[in-house]
Order: sequence, then structure tokens, then C-alpha cells
Amino acid sequence: MADKIRLLPDMVANQIAAGEVVLQPSSVVKEMMENSIDAGAGCVTVNFRDGGKELIQIVDDGCGMSPIDARMAFDRHATSKIHSADDLYALRTFGFRGEALASIAAVSQVELRTRQAEDECGTVTVLAGGEFIDQKPVQCPVGSNFKITNLFYNLPARRKFLRRSALEGRSITREFCKIALCNPQVAFKLYDSDALTYDLAPSTPVQRIVGVVGKRMSGNLLEVNASTSIVQVAGYVGKPSCAKRTNSEQYLFVNGRYFKSDYFRKAILSAYEKLIPAGEQPSFFIYLTIEPDRIDVNVHPQKTEVKFTDGVAVWQILNAAVRESLAKLGAVPMMDFDAEEGGADIPVFRREQKTYKVPESRTNFNYNPFRDYNEDGSRRSSADLSDFVGAYDASGDPSGTARGGFIGPNGEMSPEGFFGRVEAETDVVSEAFASGAETSSLEYVSGEEAVQSRIDSFDAQSGGAAFSHAALLSGGYASAVLGGRLCVVDLRRARECVLYDRYAAMLHSGSSVCQQLLFPDRMVLSTEEFGLLREHDGDFASLGFDIRYGSDGEIELTGIPADLDNESADRLIYRMLECIRDDTHSPDELRREKLAAVMARAGAAGALPDTEEAVSLLLGQLAESAGPRFTPSGLEVIWEIGPEEIRRRLR
Repeated sequence: MADKIRLLPDMVANQIAAGEVVLQPSSVVKEMMENSIDAGAGCVTVNFRDGGKELIQIVDDGCGMSPIDARMAFDRHATSKIHSADDLYALRTFGFRGEALASIAAVSQVELRTRQAEDECGTVTVLAGGEFIDQKPVQCPVGSNFKITNLFYNLPARRKFLRRSALEGRSITREFCKIALCNPQVAFKLYDSDALTYDLAPSTPVQRIVGVVGKRMSGNLLEVNASTSIVQVAGYVGKPSCAKRTNSEQYLFVNGRYFKSDYFRKAILSAYEKLIPAGEQPSFFIYLTIEPDRIDVNVHPQKTEVKFTDGVAVWQILNAAVRESLAKLGAVPMMDFDAEEGGADIPVFRREQKTYKVPESRTNFNYNPFRDYNEDGSRRSSADLSDFVGAYDASGDPSGTARGGFIGPNGEMSPEGFFGRVEAETDVVSEAFASGAETSSLEYVSGEEAVQSRIDSFDAQSGGAAFSHAALLSGGYASAVLGGRLCVVDLRRARECVLYDRYAAMLHSGSSVCQQLLFPDRMVLSTEEFGLLREHDGDFASLGFDIRYGSDGEIELTGIPADLDNESADRLIYRMLECIRDDTHSPDELRREKLAAVMARAGAAGALPDTEEAVSLLLGQLAESAGPRFTPSGLEVIWEIGPEEIRRRLR
């Protein structure tokens, strides 16, 4: 039988490796920018077109390469970063595997122009689909200039799964920001289709954070600094007042490398416990410095997962460092265990000390809650109450054998007497409900049918005027009769349902009501937020926002929706941009529904109806809404009180 196992060609092996290293255009940008940093670049420029599908260009002023190195750099496992296996545990560079350039060249067309400082002229190397095409001398500045075009042109199956250009461009921007944040000493520029998006000069870490995230973070950052023999923690965390529902401004770096860790993220979030509302997320930019031999970055092809030798200790140090920074703000109390005076007095247990004894509990088994009634159901006089109580000894234990039964006038056990009377009265109540069905608006519904009736009765019995006898209650509630059943309505949630339908209709029809501001409200957005707002400008206009765009992420809010106040409009825009950013994979229809839900939640936070006429108007609008039972977030709006609940409360 012929042998079946054979070595794959280098081209196929490189394309397989590209499936792990080059997931999308942003992966190319990440690998190439890291190579530029390793080359000692002082300035890195990135340009991309069509979300990176057409062109990705990275230009740096690093050390450059010789003609031979420029050719060998595209061979698999060719690298200048390590020389032996021991070097894997002492890494001080981003790259070390020697797979990135080979994988990128295998799925694209690459042109490299590079020159070293000591060379008079540089060299240009051209590859296509991993195959060497040409190499020749060329005049070029010191450094490297990579042009990657037609990504995945030779793998149509991979190319068709790429997302639309706007989403891929957003991913490239995020990778660019990660590299820029952990290298503030390097200048960075980002161009989107030859239009300058970011221009970051060398700066301090806090200046780089403000330059990447936006000027709104200026003044809202708390410094974190802790130095131990295990790890050095530095960076900044956001003030609790700046926490947001979904926060993408959470960055962890170790030895200048971005990494993901839910474990260490929890260490930071636990420091904010009880300082921010549930569901809110703080901003943080944390830089860890640790000995390279105490971490392992060779875990994941994307090198975003890192293993720590002292993970538990690092967790505790990180948590304590963040808590200390928050304590300086006065948000978290600090305890000084080293203080000689005024310290906490912690008692020490000694064997000669007596322990406290738990008191014994005693139970009166003769207790009967119905002892005030005779066997026939009539109320007993105070003189007859002694018949219900048995004799007790000195210890408090009952002398009789009655254990919950009904004790008659002569002291005999009678479990049927009173409870039989209770059952008879229950039957009388049921008959009263049945006989009064023509005149009473209440209708008895069994337990199993109650839930289904609550859901269906609104649509079946409403007829456009489902609510009647509306009355205003305190605490933001109202009572009314719905389909012959008494109900309580949460007015804020009812208003949210009504506003959701209104905003959803605006997004579909493009019509809105806008109130112009006497004094425009100026806002500063990050580059990503500014791009998202320009991309979805039509949706914001449909909701009633009138926005004028300036430079450097500045906008002027000249008009807002009629249901909003000026103070909450800017926070609402940030919240809507977060919603769009977090739902990049959602269809347009679903995204608009979520935007309408965010708008409705903000609009419902205003003043509630304070008159019965206003309550009746709101309930009438609720009856005409598409989903009057639940808010867009799934919270219940109406609580119906059926006769079974009334009978249970008043029995």
C-alpha cells in the first residue's frame, strides 16, 4: 500500500498559519505596528482604504533592513527577535514567532521598501500570494514602508466573510489605539482613505490617553501607582461618576503589551463595588511591569492571552492599588493598620476567656391563632380564653398533647371544628363572586390561567379604551380598571413604552420634532465616536438631533428632541454611540430598535403625570402602543390584582 502521509507545501502551510495570525485586516495592522516598535521607530504612520481590503500601508523610521534581511523576513519562522527556546521566557519584544510576515504575504500582495542608515540606497521587495516576484535597489528614507494590497485575494472564501468596510475600519482603529496607548513615547498617525484621523505626538501617558479617548477624559482620571517586588502597577482609572453602561475604554498592558484578562478585570471592578450603579462600567488604563520570566505570552496566536506565575498575588496588588486611588477621592474608606494611635482594636481570643452561650429556644406547641373563636365560629369572651391554654410546667414545655389542632371549650382536640368553618366561609365567598358577576367588574381566574389571561386580556378586551377609572397614586403609580380587573400601572415604565413606539416610528419614517437651543451645546468626542456619529448621522437626525460638525472631534448640538431636556442630551448621545459601537454586527433594523429603547429610557426619566387627566392621557397612549405589557428592556408595566389576590389579602 502506498504511503499517505506527506509534507504540505510551504505555500499551503503559510496559508493555514494565516488563518490563525491574520483573522482580519486589523490583525495585519497589529502585527506590522508591533514590528515597527520592535525596530525602534520614533514615528509610525498607518493608512488603509476600504476597511483594509484594498490597502494597508505602514511606514516607520526604524532601523530598516538589508536586502538579504528584506528577502528572508518573509520566510516562515525567520526572526531576529529570539535565537533559542530559552529566549521565549525572557521576551522584551512584541514579535518572536517569525510567522506574521510569511502569513500576511501568503494571503495578499506585498511591497516592502526599506533602508538602513548606513546604506546609500534601499531595496524594494515584491511578493504575491507568498511567492517571491522581484527585488531591486530603490531610493527611500531610512526605515520600512510596507504596502499590503488585495487582502485574501487568493482565498475568496475568506474574503467574502470580511465585514463591511466601516466595521473593519473601526477594528483597525481600535488596534491602532491599543498600540498607541502602550507606547506614548512614539508618534503615531492614522489615515482612513488618505484622510488624517489621528495625529499623536510623543507625550506622557496621561496626555496619550486624552489624545486617544478624547478631551472629555481630561480631569476625570485618577492615577494608580504601586511598586512591589512582584509587580509594578501604574496607570489611570476613571472616576466613579464617569462610569458608563457599556465601556470600551478598558485597557490592560503588561510589559508594554496589550492583553485580555477577565480575572484581572474583576480585580479592578471589585474595587468599584458599591461606588457605581449595577451594570455600569468604569474606565481604566493599567500598565503592569513584571519580570519577563514570570509571564508566558506564547499562549495564543494573537498574543492577547498571558499567563502569570504569581497571578493571585498580582490580583491582590492590583485591587489594592485601585482601591487606594479611589480612596484618595474619598470614595473608599482607608484603614491604616500601622498607625500607633487610633488604630482598630482587634480582640485576640484566649483559652481562659469564657465564650458566650447561645440561648435555648422554646416553643409553645399549644399556641393557636384561632383561640379567640368558639367552635361554631363566634368570637369568644375574655373569660373563656383560659379554655384554650393548657397547663405548663416550670420549664415551659407543654403538658398537653395538642400540637396545632383546634382546642374546644372542654379542652378536647377538634381539628375539624374551626377549619371546617373556614372552608365553609371560603365557599360562601366564592358563591358571592359567582352570584355578583353581573354587577361586579371583578372576575375569578384560576391560578394556572391567570398568567395567560394577563397577557391576552389587554389585546382582546381593550378596543382602544382599555383603561377606565384611572386614579393617581403616590410613588409614580396609578390605579385603573383594565378589562374588568383592577390593576396598578408604573407610570415611568408606561411612558417608556409610549416613547419607544414614537421613536421607533421616527427612525422608520425619518420625521421628527426638534426643539432648537438658544445656546448651542458644544461636545468633544473621540475620533471613533466622531466617526460613528458621522456614519449614523441620519438616525440621529430622524430622532430630532440637529448637529453641526467641527474639527478635532468637536460638535455643536443646536437642536434636541422635543421630549428631552438640554442637560441630559449630551449624556444621551454618548450612550447612543456606545450602543452603536457594541452592536456593530447587528442588522440596521435591530440597531434602530436599540436606539429607540435608549431614547425612550432617557425620555421617561423626566417629570411624571401629576394629575388624573394627565394619567388618563398616558394610559390611553399606552393602550394604543404595540407592547403595553413590558418595557423594551423586559420590565413589567402593569400589575393586575385579581379576585384571588383580593380574597387572599382580606380573608
